[in-house]
Amino acid sequence: MKHMNSEVKEERTSNKKRIDLFLVPIVLIAAFLNLFKIWTDEYANAYYTAAVKSMLQSFHNFFYASFDPGGYVTIDKPPVVFWIQTISAKIFGFHGWSVILPQALAGIGSVLLLYVLVKRTFGVWAGRLAALAMALTPIVPAVSRTNNIDSMLVFTLLVATWMLFRAVRTAKFGWVLAAFAMIGVAFNMKMLQAYMVLPAFYVFYVVATKITWKKKIAFLTTATALMLAVSVSWAVVVDSTSADKRPYMGSSQTNSVLELAFGYNGINRLTGNTSVTGSGHKQPAQTEQQTASSETKQTSNSSADSSQSSNQRKSSSSQKMQAPGGGNQNGMFNTGNPGPFRLFQKGLSDQISWLLPFVIFSIVGLFAGVKFKGPYTTKQKESLFWLAWLLPVAVFFSIAGFFHQYYLIMLAPPIAAFAGAGAVALWSMYKQHNGWKSWLLPGGILTTAALQVYIMSPYVSSIGVAPIAGVGALGVILALVLAVRKQRKNSLTNYLGAAAMVVLLAMPAYWAMTPIIYGGNSMLPSAGPDSSSGMGGLPSTATNSKQSGFNGMQPPGSSSGNSSSNGGQMPGGSSNNGQMQPPSGSSNSGQMQMPGGSSNNSQMPNSFSSKSSSSKRKSGGMNAEVNQKLLNYLTKNNTGEKYLFATTDSTSAAPYIIKTGKPVMAMGGFSGSDPILTVSKLKAMIKKGEVKYFYLSGMGKGGQSDVITWIKDNSKEIPSSKWQSTSSSAQQGPSGNGTLYEITLK
Repeated sequence: MKHMNSEVKEERTSNKKRIDLFLVPIVLIAAFLNLFKIWTDEYANAYYTAAVKSMLQSFHNFFYASFDPGGYVTIDKPPVVFWIQTISAKIFGFHGWSVILPQALAGIGSVLLLYVLVKRTFGVWAGRLAALAMALTPIVPAVSRTNNIDSMLVFTLLVATWMLFRAVRTAKFGWVLAAFAMIGVAFNMKMLQAYMVLPAFYVFYVVATKITWKKKIAFLTTATALMLAVSVSWAVVVDSTSADKRPYMGSSQTNSVLELAFGYNGINRLTGNTSVTGSGHKQPAQTEQQTASSETKQTSNSSADSSQSSNQRKSSSSQKMQAPGGGNQNGMFNTGNPGPFRLFQKGLSDQISWLLPFVIFSIVGLFAGVKFKGPYTTKQKESLFWLAWLLPVAVFFSIAGFFHQYYLIMLAPPIAAFAGAGAVALWSMYKQHNGWKSWLLPGGILTTAALQVYIMSPYVSSIGVAPIAGVGALGVILALVLAVRKQRKNSLTNYLGAAAMVVLLAMPAYWAMTPIIYGGNSMLPSAGPDSSSGMGGLPSTATNSKQSGFNGMQPPGSSSGNSSSNGGQMPGGSSNNGQMQPPSGSSNSGQMQMPGGSSNNSQMPNSFSSKSSSSKRKSGGMNAEVNQKLLNYLTKNNTGEKYLFATTDSTSAAPYIIKTGKPVMAMGGFSGSDPILTVSKLKAMIKKGEVKYFYLSGMGKGGQSDVITWIKDNSKEIPSSKWQSTSSSAQQGPSGNGTLYEITLK
């Protein structure tokens, strides 16, 4: 009891200090990693940026998170994060950086929150190390530098955690309600992903509060009811609104928010059945062989970067190493194969797992001697909270059928918390010669260094042998020296411990900087020497490191070769047949087209060549350019129609919405598969004078095939010379580059 009282007094004394000088450089590091050069990303994730452009134009669009200014279809996520992005764009002006800024600030905020959460119980040095580990976890800045949702989601969940901890300390039920209500807010950011932390909240509150079971059940039931009410509040309003008075709920099959939440953005992520056509047929996932075949077919479209692209292709090829336990490590979107060692496979380990062995040793140390029936110390209770966050989320990512690499940011807070708290705990056990526990520190250092060597080994052609050998050698040496010097107490031992932490954080720090060094991808953010590809290992062939994403894809109206029909989706969507969906008008002869690259049967038209001299990068992950000749033609010939033109999906529509702020109809929503439009509805729209131009590439899919067939049968084809930027290639029918049609009904 005396020891506990002394801890409380020490905590109060430390809290009187206004600024922790050691925290300042950590925050500056986080600010640099999250903010530096975000102003060079002109479009960010164009799908979401187009929505912000639309939401700025009316409260109707703002409330429903409409993808297009015409209020035809929403984006595939709830609106809260995009409300924040729209407010930011309203304050600072509409730019790529202004829609990224909220997420970048959320990334910095998460670092500060983790410091506060860990420091209070585990000590100031634990808080500092936890904050630093959070800042340097590679996937954290990679996501925070984009307008994707996950950084804001994690920040919100950490705010909820702070409220829960405060509820336990103060024994005030109001803070419990606030914590669970905040999870409800997070639900309106990314739906069921917010509920991944619920096991931690329930377990911690039950274990940490000293009230009767009757009160625990009553309080948690009430808090859960409030959470559910907040979670479905927006959904109930939207679903109860007449369908003709609001946009279609994008990526749902029944025009329902709740169906979107529990289907497409929910259970289907676990099962992998996230690709659903308009008729409701699920599509099989892409095989590893298809992925490998697609990778090998990529070529550079610029001789200026041919050597760089060659090195990246070699790196990509070398990455097909066996994962622990066997199995090729590519998987769909390079997320590996389901199994207990998935987080140690290529594509995932370098995003999140750098400190996992040290975390495992820390967990052993923190829970050593704990009895199941208690009593538990505050440190043990909060360690249980972080463990109950870490394990369910790790299990999900180990077995899930579909997710993207950047979802792994959900693992960053518990890993960072255990890294900070564990480092202090293991150091204390080591210094006190606490039996077998004193071996946990050198053991954790040795195994973590070994894993980091394993993580870096596929990238030897990109980063060289020196850093790999350096981490391995220093890790082994420091671990052995600490083991040998276990009985000695002097300043040298302290320096050795500090040096070991520096070694273990060095390569995560470098990896965290790679989106700045090599360029990032705003649609599929990831970290690493191949960060600009957004595919965790696939080659990028952009002509400039500032250019990333899908700049190699071609906008509607540029001419070259054949294009594949809608073969899949990018986030925010899912996969269809496991293949990436090229934008309407891209040229790849039926092959999957990689970020920044083109297929070997296509040529980059002069009107869409990469702008190596530009200080801005249009890395929207889509057709983050417009065909100016097409835009001029459509603008000139618009006779009062509501929509500038209609196209199959959001890929072709987004850049035109961003550039003009005018309505462009994505007939089938994000991927082109939403059953939004029928022939009779389209006829009515045409008769009302709402739309007359249609840009089509491929045959469409799902519920749109009948509509596309009708358009082609009842329209006039516009000669390509009037709207195409180049005329070197002729149109090749339904599977060609794309065709512009005009329909006028009387």
